[in-house]
Amino acid sequence: MFYLVVSATLALAYGSVNAIIGLVLSVIAYAAVNAVLVRHAIRTGLSVSLFSRILLGRTGAAIATLIFFATAIYYAVFEGSVIALALQGYAGLGYPIAALIVVVYSVLLIFGSIQNWLDKLNGVLLPFYLIGLIAAVVLAIAEYGYSSAWLSLGPEGGAPATGWWDCFVAFMGVWILMMFTYDYARFGKARTITSASTSGAVLPGGVPAERPRRHLPGREPADRGRGQRGLGRAGADPADGAGRAGLRLDLADPDQHRELLPGRRQHGELCPDRLPGELPKVFWACVVGVICYVLMLADVFAYILQALAYQGIFVVAWVGLALVHILTEGAEGAAHDRVSFRLRDTRAVNPTGLTAWLVAAAAGLALHFAGGSLATFSAPVTFVVAAAVYAALGRRAAQPARAT
Repeated sequence: MFYLVVSATLALAYGSVNAIIGLVLSVIAYAAVNAVLVRHAIRTGLSVSLFSRILLGRTGAAIATLIFFATAIYYAVFEGSVIALALQGYAGLGYPIAALIVVVYSVLLIFGSIQNWLDKLNGVLLPFYLIGLIAAVVLAIAEYGYSSAWLSLGPEGGAPATGWWDCFVAFMGVWILMMFTYDYARFGKARTITSASTSGAVLPGGVPAERPRRHLPGREPADRGRGQRGLGRAGADPADGAGRAGLRLDLADPDQHRELLPGRRQHGELCPDRLPGELPKVFWACVVGVICYVLMLADVFAYILQALAYQGIFVVAWVGLALVHILTEGAEGAAHDRVSFRLRDTRAVNPTGLTAWLVAAAAGLALHFAGGSLATFSAPVTFVVAAAVYAALGRRAAQPARAT
């Protein structure tokens, strides 16, 4: 659902053609990066939190884990709000009640393991999601006829010439999914390494989101006040056929039920050495659920692009570090990572990784706050700086000290 809403939002801001170009470039980037991350996760069996201990040290890993936790919460809140709006329009419930229902069943779902029935549930729901995505477009065309106006969707005054770059950079804010991919890939089998792919190919799902939004009469971008009409993607009222398809699409999205899981796990990995005793996963699932419900009562649709910009800077920096680390260590390094993540085996601070991460994030934030055309380079510059600084400091640290 997040892909679909972001795609429609970017189409409104920069034009449909630019949004599609940005999607295609993002798929290529996701495929290239995730192909590396997935293989390393399968070989080592590490989570993002444990891998971050190697990259950043124990203290730095806590910061990375906190960012991952906060971002996972944000995704759960956003996508949960989309489902709640669908449930509100479909069942006529008040939004607070609909949000509570979504949170309760989501928390119950993450009590178990993704390797068991939750994973199977997602597999069952995926065909319904794809069918619903197609049905939302087909029914909209059947009821209102086809028009190519969605291809000219864009801001007043026309789409900017460099809008494709702005869209690609905005999708870098969704690179948090590379962390999600790494976290899920740890459960992969060694025999699947040669065929391990990526989750990047799902991004084109945003293309159908742009057509109904523009084409249906009187539709607005999704937000709390207008969500009952727009519902993020279907762009149709619950009373008509396209609206019903969109509502079922919300409820059938297989990834919706998984968003809370990384938040539960990262919160649990962030706190165990700071709290007395080891608290059960059920406890952290309930904590995450309460946080999500409180935040769902706010208007999460209003600050979607701004949130992507901030979280993207820190996440993109982590991806840059991870790529350089994996590509430069080789197979023997992966074997070392598999056994060197324990608290007793990792330093409190890894100066190489933490310095590269903070310098890159500072560079990205400086460009972002500079505004104008410079802001569009914040995420790409962050990625390049993180990779370059980590590689440079890593080589320097690996050099033997000169004899005195």
